[in-house]
Amino acid sequence: MEDEYAALRACIYHTEDDLQRFRQLVVNTVLATDIVDKELQALRKARWETAFSKDATAIASSDSGVESEDRKATIVIEHLIQASDVSHTMQHWHIYKKWNERFFMECYGAFKEGRADSDPSQNWYKGEIGFFDFYVIPLAKKLQNCGVFGVSSHEYLNYARANREEWVREGESLVGQYLLKFKERNANLVAPPEQAPSAL
Repeated sequence: MEDEYAALRACIYHTEDDLQRFRQLVVNTVLATDIVDKELQALRKARWETAFSKDATAIASSDSGVESEDRKATIVIEHLIQASDVSHTMQHWHIYKKWNERFFMECYGAFKEGRADSDPSQNWYKGEIGFFDFYVIPLAKKLQNCGVFGVSSHEYLNYARANREEWVREGESLVGQYLLKFKERNANLVAPPEQAPSAL
């Protein structure tokens, strides 16, 4: 570790145990952004239940107060990182729409350039509804229930629900608009040649 960061490190940890705990927190926080890995999702869900379920008081009484608070702090940080990763879904419709379009353009561009296997336009509309139903809205509910944002917590959940409703009404039309815009911007983009299937 570099000497120029010694003062910063001294603010973060004092002992080797503190360093290891901080390192684990950073690793868990980075891994929290992986929402595709089902095993990691199940572990996070189990940790949330341990920290915040109705039975959490019984579990907390068997732990030291510090352990219980550390568990809660760690899981809240993981969920805050997840929320920041998809924060556009919990903001005003215009913000959501702007970043949804940009993500679509990135994914569709990857498909057209041969860097992705499937055409995202085929499932984008339904996929967003599922994303709201099974990820964004449950995440917003958890953040509201743990009270991390205080009285503002309900705003994120309300925006997520409102954006879902607006997407149901306008999403199919928007995907069509995204496709037209992509084609206008990338009229000269040539798809890579089809690869012949490899012989067995």
